[in-house]
Amino acid sequence: MTTERAIIAIPMGDPAGIGPEITMKSLTKKEIYDVCKPLVVGDSKVLEKAIAIVNADLKINEVTSPAEGKYELGTVDVINLNNIDIDKLEYGQVSAQGGQGAFEYIKKSVELAMNGEVKALATTPINKESLQAAKVPFIGHTEMLEELTNTKDPLTMFEVNGMRIFFLTRHLSLKDAIGQMTKERVLDYLIRCDQALQRLGVETRKIAVAGLNPHSGEGGLFGMEEVEEIKPGVEAGKQAGIDAVGPVPADSVFFQALQGKYDAVLSLYHDQGHIAAKMTDFHRTISITNGLPFLRTSVDHGTAFDIAGKNIAESISMEECIKLAAQYAPKFTSNTL
Repeated sequence: MTTERAIIAIPMGDPAGIGPEITMKSLTKKEIYDVCKPLVVGDSKVLEKAIAIVNADLKINEVTSPAEGKYELGTVDVINLNNIDIDKLEYGQVSAQGGQGAFEYIKKSVELAMNGEVKALATTPINKESLQAAKVPFIGHTEMLEELTNTKDPLTMFEVNGMRIFFLTRHLSLKDAIGQMTKERVLDYLIRCDQALQRLGVETRKIAVAGLNPHSGEGGLFGMEEVEEIKPGVEAGKQAGIDAVGPVPADSVFFQALQGKYDAVLSLYHDQGHIAAKMTDFHRTISITNGLPFLRTSVDHGTAFDIAGKNIAESISMEECIKLAAQYAPKFTSNTL
């Protein structure tokens, strides 16, 4: 039995960045259309320019709703918000119209997802400075999605080559992050990680918690964080019914996860998990935002203003982002756990 292809909304990102280019490059690939129905939310004039830049054999098909799309190779179905003055667009430049446009593409895509007209979002890069120039009151996608969906503290997960990584802390100094590594937080995140995996349809959910100190502290010889906070948090997670292990030394836990020993790793701080993922495969590291009413995947790179408009940007990450959204979309449960 053939699974119905899910409609995936793709907000095109900052028009002065590489988002439109990598989206158009991705939509020249048959394998994208084999697994989903991609719908771009953006500005047709910018997308036409991107098609010319990447020298793609694509035609724009403007639609007013997802149901009108053709979703066939060679045709790019677009909800055109017509909000960019193409004569004033400069690649690689911070601009208020770029920041405002990027926000409006995301807002429209969220509306479609909340209405059940698309199954997931696969997002392209936006620029923080352009958002500021437009006086958009958010610094990034996550903060926008929190507000637009009334979601508290969404959970970030990376996936690369089958390895899944969650983050106990994210944008904090290492000193401040260590202060957040409490038994209570470890327990809370293990529960939330297990729920997130369940929503994505992951049946076996063995979660390893990474260690903080060398050799996970060697029983207190190299630090007491594992003894006093992290291990008790893991034990509390087990008592709550979570299949959790750890702390596992960080110099081996990610390799073991790549080998299939664990279904996910809870990284304790930002760079611990980011380095592991990006050293595994920089271009194929995809971010998934859990806890929203819908599925959202994202490339894990920026607008690359320095190469925008030059047909240099690789589209591998965008292709993987769309395909991962398509992979999880049929399994994803929309109820909030």
